[in-house]
Amino acid sequence: MEDRTLYHKIECMLFVAGDPVPLTELARVLDCPLAAARATLSDMEQLYRDEGRGIQLLVTRDTAQLVSNRDFIDDVKQLVNPDETKSVSQSLLETLAVVAYRQPVTRADIERVRGVRCDYAVTQLVKLGLIVEVGRKDVVGHPTLFGTTDKFLHQFGIHSVDEMPDFSHYSQEVIEDSSEEIPVV
Repeated sequence: MEDRTLYHKIECMLFVAGDPVPLTELARVLDCPLAAARATLSDMEQLYRDEGRGIQLLVTRDTAQLVSNRDFIDDVKQLVNPDETKSVSQSLLETLAVVAYRQPVTRADIERVRGVRCDYAVTQLVKLGLIVEVGRKDVVGHPTLFGTTDKFLHQFGIHSVDEMPDFSHYSQEVIEDSSEEIPVV
């Protein structure tokens, strides 16, 4: 088997596995002696290091795993900012719902619907990457228009905003419920 093809197979298997893979298991799947698997992994590890790739091969006595290159740890930390794991408050959810259902929408539009100022909520949602500036409204002052992001879709497990529950259906129920007469005692 050509070295490059073997390298690609091993790389693919380790990428899919994610966790450390026993060398004996790799050798079994590749149908080669354990010594040959070790030698190939050693060559691959050196090649990855020499090329300075973003992904490195970590080979221990018993396992092999693809890991991120420690030289780029600061960049990775910026991408996977742990502050984004904070829970979202009720006011942020309400603001996000207004943006999601009425996008593109301005801060003033959001405030008109919610009845309160929304500067903080909009700023936080932008920082969290759930909404983004999508343009400017063609009126005096040209206020910023906001819309949802792909991260919003991923967060809620949907492919597009068309998959969100039908707002008009739920808002109609609220209107009908409020119009019922309340018996006087």
